[in-house]
Amino acid sequence: MADDLLARIRLIRSPSIGPVTYRQLIARFRSAQAALDAIPDLAQRGGGKPPRLFRTDEAERERARVEKLGARYLTLGQGLYPSLLAEMDDAPPLLIAKGDLKLFDRPAVAIVGARNASAAACRFARGLAHDLGREGLIVVSGLARGIDSAAHDGALESGTIGVIAGGIDIFYPPENQARQTAMFERGLVLAEMPPGTEPRARHFPYRNRIIAGVSVGTIVIEAAPRSGSLITARLAAEAGREVMAIPGSPLDPRAQGCNQLIRDGATLVQSAADVVEAIQPSNTRVASPPSGFDHPVAQFDGEAVDAVEGLLGPSPVPVDEIIRLSGAASGAVQMALLELDLAGRLDRHAGNRVSLRPA
Repeated sequence: MADDLLARIRLIRSPSIGPVTYRQLIARFRSAQAALDAIPDLAQRGGGKPPRLFRTDEAERERARVEKLGARYLTLGQGLYPSLLAEMDDAPPLLIAKGDLKLFDRPAVAIVGARNASAAACRFARGLAHDLGREGLIVVSGLARGIDSAAHDGALESGTIGVIAGGIDIFYPPENQARQTAMFERGLVLAEMPPGTEPRARHFPYRNRIIAGVSVGTIVIEAAPRSGSLITARLAAEAGREVMAIPGSPLDPRAQGCNQLIRDGATLVQSAADVVEAIQPSNTRVASPPSGFDHPVAQFDGEAVDAVEGLLGPSPVPVDEIIRLSGAASGAVQMALLELDLAGRLDRHAGNRVSLRPA
């Protein structure tokens, strides 16, 4: 088991391996070590050089650091991994968790919103989170300033999960150190990045998909039209989860995003009772088993590789479109894309789209 964890750490920490590629490699080869062994040949077949793989000693140092911090790994496909998150195509292969894992046993609702939120909105978020806790729900947020912090504070006694963009040992923003430490002891904190990782702008959308993924629904309280909170709402909608929003004054720019969500079909909520009513169908759903590896990728098919490469260009196209136009089996197309990806010749985009990387 320890060797398997090290292999999984090596696989996902290798620069060319993302969550989708990781999932396909495990589906094809059934173990992380077998996937690592196969990568050089796959990359060569895709027309590129083998990528640099994360070394065993690097993985051992990371694992030791996680253990020293009092945290643990949650592995996609194994029992403690949150089952709702496992349903997402780009679910993180590894999560680092510190706190009370029993919180996963109860349904969770995300509360997200503006960092520069108004005092009234923060007060409302705190009260709503408290009331949701009394209804038996766990509150999930991103440990950011503003709405996130207020939501965590309101739900700390009943149960709250914080998802951070950096390493589990990084406090960001710095003024949230006491809050995050309290959540280590009385809540749960999740990180996708390895310890020591300072959060960067590119990390926050990845964090947002975890917030949406572990929750049966997402509530937005104050959000500008182009805010990260709306990214979380979109990811929740794409995952088939309930999207809810608190209406605000049309004169306040911070309310424009919420009002637009409602106009586009999000559920208007004003109380915990409204939230409970909105998520009732989702709350009774049976989550899929958290394996994520039920559909093996096909064996190498040279004709499929040629067909797929011929259909790709610099503009992103949906994978489903490539499958339709190529006439090849879905598994063969996925295998061809995997080889091009490992060869460094493929870019993956949101919405299950891909493009050929310029030479």
